[in-house]
Amino acid sequence: MYYLAPSILAADFGNLASDIQAVDQAGAEYIHLDVMDGVFVPSISFGMPVIASVRSCTQRIFDVHLMITEPIRYIDEFVKAGADIITVHVEACEDVKATLQKIKDSGVKAGIALSPKTKPEAIFPYLNMVDLVLVMSVEPGFGGQKYIEGSEDKVAAIKAEIDRCDLQIDLSVDGGINKDNAAKVLDQGANVLVAGSSVYRGDIAGNVRDFLEIFERKNHQT
Repeated sequence: MYYLAPSILAADFGNLASDIQAVDQAGAEYIHLDVMDGVFVPSISFGMPVIASVRSCTQRIFDVHLMITEPIRYIDEFVKAGADIITVHVEACEDVKATLQKIKDSGVKAGIALSPKTKPEAIFPYLNMVDLVLVMSVEPGFGGQKYIEGSEDKVAAIKAEIDRCDLQIDLSVDGGINKDNAAKVLDQGANVLVAGSSVYRGDIAGNVRDFLEIFERKNHQT
């Protein structure tokens, strides 16, 4: 299955609930929430109160991407706020295994993310603990960046290891994803696309439908 995860970082925060409902009604399966602390990444975005405040506006999966240092400190709070998936960065955790185990013990799905300069092999030891791998195809911390060419090669390497280990793990790509480059990351094994500006800029419902049509064509190919 292929899934679209619109990133609310590109939404209008003055109308956040309605912007989330717009992608929900258009058929997006996930809502991607980028939490930034100003330490692990330069920017500060939002935290638990914002997530909790919009949880009631949709039943879609809340895909919470923690770009924060030592996220193990806040797992319980993000679960209470409404996270369905919590993804942490391999680069941000002193004890990656303990952090992932904390997420699993909290009753939600666990994801692991890696930044563009991190080699795929850095996450291989943790694949049997996660439900999702998130490949960053831009430097984490800012929305609206251009896709880093060659990121699809990292996707392919991770997908090959997932298959070698016979694991069922979603493989997500985040950063500069648009309707022109979506197919090439799907072709390398990704099945979740995080898209911000390319969903929320212009006709939101139409943009979501365009991505879903790409998924449909991919399904016919396979």
